[in-house]
Amino acid sequence: QVRLVESGGGLVQAGGSLTLSCAASGTIGTINAMGWYRQAPGKQREMVATITRGGNTNYVDSVKGRFTISRDNAQKMVYLQMNSLKPEDTVVYYCAAEIFAYGRIKVDNYWGQGTQVTVSS
Repeated sequence: QVRLVESGGGLVQAGGSLTLSCAASGTIGTINAMGWYRQAPGKQREMVATITRGGNTNYVDSVKGRFTISRDNAQKMVYLQMNSLKPEDTVVYYCAAEIFAYGRIKVDNYWGQGTQVTVSS
């Protein structure tokens, strides 16, 4: 059983900062790419940032220069440092990871339960 658990969401004023954390646990063999996604009500889930096992990153244009994704492979953690937050960043953020779990014959995509970020104007 593999789980991803996010933490760090909450309420912050515009211009403020938050750091999201995501911990992977369970029968994990290898974690490939990890990432953060977000989804507003009635809209499709969008990629916010991704990071490969080797540390290569990718960001959606709207967060470039404001958000930073990082990971700790030994601790099986991924982080999202969010600075200069805007009201339009108010959505539920989801952690995701490509994981090769013990007992499986292929890599599967796993998702966390989501954490709410609310930015007040």
